[in-house]
Amino acid sequence: MKGNRVVGPATEVVEKTLQTAGLTDYQFKLYPWARAYDMALKEPGVLIYLIARTPVREQQFQWAGEIMKIQYHLYRLSERTDIHVKTLADAKNYTIGVMRDDVRQQYLQTKGFFRLAISAQSIDNFNKLIKRQVDLVPLTEDDASSLCAQAHFDCGGLERVLTLDEASTGLYMAYSTSTGASIVQKTRAAFDKLKADGTVRRIMEKKS
Repeated sequence: MKGNRVVGPATEVVEKTLQTAGLTDYQFKLYPWARAYDMALKEPGVLIYLIARTPVREQQFQWAGEIMKIQYHLYRLSERTDIHVKTLADAKNYTIGVMRDDVRQQYLQTKGFFRLAISAQSIDNFNKLIKRQVDLVPLTEDDASSLCAQAHFDCGGLERVLTLDEASTGLYMAYSTSTGASIVQKTRAAFDKLKADGTVRRIMEKKS
């Protein structure tokens, strides 16, 4: 949020897409992830972003465009030399902080992980890591940098121990299934045009 506006490169991509599609009747609102996810599952006229596209979610949403690709890694505190993770199975021995209804929680649960500490926000997970209330957190490199800044924590104190290749995916904007087909088609066509002419890439590269 900047003042009372939702901002950021992904928001800029979505707004540019809607404008290009000729859609004018919309509002941007920020919610905790679990609430946004629930709204997008159940209510018409909801566009959620950025959401990871997974086999489980494939039929639950109408996918409108891949904004970026992500790769998740498990991080520990560098000083936690008691944590040894070489394989995904090793990670089951430790408590992992995840965000409610996030793709990382869903992925780890499908892999038989039970020691998950669930929070509403990413920063809550990160603070738990710093306070040693959890042992590991799954993050992208951009997440790690951003959370270090928010928490006033030196990122040199973080260590990447394992890449979650199977959980790495594309991040999309997606409509609820009850949203009208014409809106979805217009949005897809507009997004495809902006991706093809390099607009999406230029906007997302500004984030750094």
